[in-house]
Amino acid sequence: MTAGTGAGTGLLETIARIRTEVCALHAELTRYGLVVWTAGNVSARVPGTDLMVIKPSGVSYQELTPEQMIVTDLYGTPVRGTNVGGSGTVDWGNPALSPSSDTAAHAYVYRHMPEVGGVVHTHSTYATAWAARGEAIPCVLTMMGDEFGGSIPVGPFALIGDDSIGHGIVETLKNSTSPAVLMQNHGPFTIGKDARAAVKAAVMCEEVARTVHISRQLGEPLPIDQAHIDSLYARYQNVYGQ
Repeated sequence: MTAGTGAGTGLLETIARIRTEVCALHAELTRYGLVVWTAGNVSARVPGTDLMVIKPSGVSYQELTPEQMIVTDLYGTPVRGTNVGGSGTVDWGNPALSPSSDTAAHAYVYRHMPEVGGVVHTHSTYATAWAARGEAIPCVLTMMGDEFGGSIPVGPFALIGDDSIGHGIVETLKNSTSPAVLMQNHGPFTIGKDARAAVKAAVMCEEVARTVHISRQLGEPLPIDQAHIDSLYARYQNVYGQ
């Protein structure tokens, strides 16, 4: 690993920090029961660059380390270094592993939604069940108003392997307040200002998917007036918390 000073050293430190954060956040997916085996992934944008960090394909969650997190460009191609002007060559290295099979989808989101700093994909049970039905989760909980500002929408069916899934995510969420989309017959993808926010959205998506499903077993959930949803969302996004 080589670098000059100044910008080069700063970039190396940033990539090291994001690799550590992305690795740690995968533990949250298992902690909240959102994934099984090696399914699912977390990625993060490297601020101020055209780079992202994502987990390798098919590696057990228990075996993940920060050094295994793969740096790619925003087309999903692994990148191990770059030139940083007068700082010389910056070489952060990459493991001899392939990036997640969903890398192209994540990369497409970062290219087309510059405000997004983190993307998460899971196959969490209840949210994926709604996706299998191709049905949006209706906003019948105040918690949904807070977190999602309305219903959680369904995105189009798309095959894995290129950026078709990413295109569906962007087209569905670009005019939505929801940070979550249920890709039809596939599962939830969530976005956030950073990777942690995207993980939170994934956790909350599964929680409301489960609660609304249970509510439907008891009867028809009561809708919430859109004006109240708007009020809930504005308060939570602008006033709630520290």
